Amino acid sequence: MYEPNVVGDWQEYEEHAGLRVRVHRLEAAEPPRGRDDAAAGLTYFSVRVTIENRGARHFGVHLEDGQLDVRVGPDGEGAFIDWRNSQFIEGFDVYPLRRATAVLYAAAPEAALTHVDVQVQLRVDEEWTERRLWAGGTGVQEATAQAAPVGSGQGDLAHQVSAFLKEQTEPGTA
Repeated sequence: MYEPNVVGDWQEYEEHAGLRVRVHRLEAAEPPRGRDDAAAGLTYFSVRVTIENRGARHFGVHLEDGQLDVRVGPDGEGAFIDWRNSQFIEGFDVYPLRRATAVLYAAAPEAALTHVDVQVQLRVDEEWTERRLWAGGTGVQEATAQAAPVGSGQGDLAHQVSAFLKEQTEPGTA
């Protein structure tokens, strides 16, 4: 079974030695250039996608519109992606021991933001990588929801997803 990454996890690409990517800093945030009229009534959030090169040679990377998909809520509905405010990686050479980060701004109904899936498909040196998925939530509703004690980590969606997937892969579970 394919196991999605939890927001914050690094994903290494076997076909590109030393190259890895992660989706992180999924948080409620207003866009820097103002809200798009199409997002009226929706709650904005941002997510960062960082590409790191721990290999011996540089990689030409592309992470542009169309290579990121954001789904929210239990039914996986598409989030509104604010392309005007987002910052992409367009043909950047990531040298050894360097990073490049894209920042994506999106909007969705506030109630759906406790479950956010981000799918990434990089283009590296003109080759497409396999799609990878990260699951998490913005925590926008944490103040109103019954949560685990601060610092326990058991109340956030990322830990719940991880625990669920572990249960599914253990022998003797249905």
